Amino acid sequence: MLTNNSCSNNNNNNNNETTDDISGFVASHPAAPFEGFIRACVDEIIKLAVFQGTNRSSKVVEWHEPAELRQLFDFQLRDKGESQDKLRELLRETIRFSVKTGHPYFINQLYSGVDPYALVGQWLTDALNPSVYTYEVAPLFTLMEEQVLAEMRRIVGFPNGGEGDGIFCPGGSIANGYAISCARYKHAPESKKNGLFNAKPLIIFTSEDAHYSVEKLAMFMGFGSDHVIKIATNEVGKMRLSNLEEQIQRCLDNGWQPLMVSATAGTTVLGAFDDLIGIGELCRKHNMWMHVDAAWGGGALMSKKYRHLLNGIEMADSVTWNPHKLLAASQQCSTFLTRHQLVLGQCHSTNAAYLFQKDKFYDTSFDTGDKHIQCGRRADVFKFWFMWKAKGSLGLEAHVEKVFRMAEFFTAKVRERAGFELVLESPECTNISFWYVPSSLRQMERNQEFYDKLHKVAPKVKEMMIKKGSMMITYQPLRQLPNFFRLVLQNSCLEESDMIYFLDEIESLAKSL
Repeated sequence: MLTNNSCSNNNNNNNNETTDDISGFVASHPAAPFEGFIRACVDEIIKLAVFQGTNRSSKVVEWHEPAELRQLFDFQLRDKGESQDKLRELLRETIRFSVKTGHPYFINQLYSGVDPYALVGQWLTDALNPSVYTYEVAPLFTLMEEQVLAEMRRIVGFPNGGEGDGIFCPGGSIANGYAISCARYKHAPESKKNGLFNAKPLIIFTSEDAHYSVEKLAMFMGFGSDHVIKIATNEVGKMRLSNLEEQIQRCLDNGWQPLMVSATAGTTVLGAFDDLIGIGELCRKHNMWMHVDAAWGGGALMSKKYRHLLNGIEMADSVTWNPHKLLAASQQCSTFLTRHQLVLGQCHSTNAAYLFQKDKFYDTSFDTGDKHIQCGRRADVFKFWFMWKAKGSLGLEAHVEKVFRMAEFFTAKVRERAGFELVLESPECTNISFWYVPSSLRQMERNQEFYDKLHKVAPKVKEMMIKKGSMMITYQPLRQLPNFFRLVLQNSCLEESDMIYFLDEIESLAKSL
């Protein structure tokens, strides 16, 4: 068995010493005996997770209740390490019992698919294990991030060909938090030192259908949920500008400061795009920060055919855009973009002398870490850059247009198929919300009893499909509406036959209801 001494005495990877059992090896270093183990594990992952796990003939999930899964899988941590064979078995079992989110029939969330280029990119950054906060430890990824963010700002339409700043964030929720933080600094710079104590109340406006992260991050940052005013939406899920104006005026009448509007470009449930032009005009009128949460719908900017959905986004002060959603990059891949070149650094910098020294031998303006709230930060840029290099902007555009085309096909099929009813007759994005009314309910009067029964259909059908492993689709209520299914499309491998499969499977599972 290798020891610490053997590793320290021979640090290269050409160590000729071999061993059948590397489980007790202490040092975290890929010495020669690990090569066979690593290659075998990668082969297992490629075979079982990447290909078999995404094959239409495979289950999306092998479902087990928690108590049963605890019996089937060895979760226990022990004093003595496991053998190589045992570790490979655990790897296989992990794949077996996990949800295959890359499976074509996983349409449950705002992410899916396994992009091969993004996958390779993610593997490489995990192997290199960089932290993107100083140029000296991540030179390539620092410049790469600068390039990708600049191009994304250009596509958004910020002035002078994409002027501004941005960062990759650990999720869209944190990106929305950056918007709140930057807005607060821009309009109340003293808050960096004084916080919110003895200050005029700062008010955030967002849609009642907006992502919950706006309220959650406002609470986290000390604003309090009462200072997040939810604006009513219309029948298709867009923020009502008349209600926004009313609430801004109420804020002014109370002596509060209207700080920002967080508009949504692709709401989570209905896929609605707020009127960004109208919101932008109100923000300018009242000197408010305009943020656009385009985490979901931002990918439509890559398409000349569909980017009109985000008309007015170029007026924004900041934008959240998650390539791991509509563009199908691997999780996580989230960006915060702003037209203001200095605000991130001004807002968040603390000038830690042990990391951001100003007397380094290179241009320290490339040490980006002081403008983040994180210290350590993954190189999430690489998988997206690698995808973009492989496919080009035209390839990303083709991807977006394919998923929109499938969404339009599915919507048309729902309209013409007995028992299926759309929540929105003409969905804007690639999430389609609909009910399935079993034949046993179709003759009922549309009264409260009917809606109570309909409310139970989607949860029961989902239970059956998960236990069968045939597909995964989400459901939810919305205000007074009973539970409905929400099909979410961003996997461009899906075809028209898959759309028919989804309808057939729901209909088949609901037969007995």
